[in-house]
Amino acid sequence: MKETIAQAKTRMGKALEDFRHELAGLRTGRASTSLLEHIKVEYYGTPTPLNQVATLGVPEPSLLTVQPWDPSLLGAIDKAVRASDLGLNPMNDGKILRVPIPPLTEERRKELVKHLHKVLENHRTAVRNIRRDSNEEFKRLLKEKKMSEDDEKRALEEVQELTDEFTGKLEALATSKEKEVLEMR
Repeated sequence: MKETIAQAKTRMGKALEDFRHELAGLRTGRASTSLLEHIKVEYYGTPTPLNQVATLGVPEPSLLTVQPWDPSLLGAIDKAVRASDLGLNPMNDGKILRVPIPPLTEERRKELVKHLHKVLENHRTAVRNIRRDSNEEFKRLLKEKKMSEDDEKRALEEVQELTDEFTGKLEALATSKEKEVLEMR
């Protein structure tokens, strides 16, 4: 029983970390290298994360720079950034890619908030699925007489508390990110 609960807590922690990672890539009004981390570039026929083929920098709050280690990749990186759903328009000077971060329009902010809610719901579902898996495990143990009904009830309550705790953390992160996205600068 304790093992199943510990496993559920670990899995819910991973869902929370994944949500944090997704939020880092969600664009607000200021430049951050995490915006470009999920972009993949064709490198010798293999899709490779941008931060593994180039140095990413933030020289000023509304500008990102991408300096590839292999200058022949500049065109591929340019194409990958344009093709991403970030709405960015990089400038290529032959050595370095400058990516200006335009201020967000009201419409784009609302789209980002919608996307944020979709990502939040996916992670809430993941946490609920972990709860369901744990509950099924407890029911199986009860059926096999490896657990008493009282223990099962206690375990179900404990997993529900974990679920509520992690769902609350997800929602708190989403709320603060939503404020950040909607904030006008």
